[in-house]
Amino acid sequence: MIAVALPSTSVWYWYFGRATGLVSLVLLTGLLVLGMLGPLSVSSDQWPRFAIRTVHRDVSLVALLVIAIHAVVMVLDGYVYIPISAVVLPFGSAYRPFWTALGAVAFDLMIALVVTSLLRQRLGYRTWRSIHWLSYACWPIAVAHGLGGGHDSGSAWALGLTIVCIVIVASVTGMRIRFGSAARTLEA
Repeated sequence: MIAVALPSTSVWYWYFGRATGLVSLVLLTGLLVLGMLGPLSVSSDQWPRFAIRTVHRDVSLVALLVIAIHAVVMVLDGYVYIPISAVVLPFGSAYRPFWTALGAVAFDLMIALVVTSLLRQRLGYRTWRSIHWLSYACWPIAVAHGLGGGHDSGSAWALGLTIVCIVIVASVTGMRIRFGSAARTLEA
């Protein structure tokens, strides 16, 4: 009979928490990119504009789920004590308080974005859009949380992934600024 030594439960929480954090980074990056491409009317016969909006909505819900799982797993991990309140209340944790607080702020902003998007018809377009501008704050706060609070952030592969996400967002932001202002000039 062969005995297999399994790592302790805490190790599994630790790895799963790190993995969901990195997956969240990729999902939030994709979400921001889709949101910035939508107003540029980036579409084709094979990829109509409504498909971009639908994928954007679906990715936002998946991102919120993965981020919630990340937060719960980090709270359940016995390696360090992070109270459940620290998930939504900044500075509610003694563990890396600043970086954990940034994660709570990013999560709170994400919840506000999702809730107001679900209530978009009732809020009206102007109110919804003004609140939706918070997405431009949510993403860099979440990236900073990962860079400062993540244990993998110093490793070459995690840092590389973060840099790739930053370059993608910067490139699409440049496109949005360039083509967005050109479209407004043509409309005037």
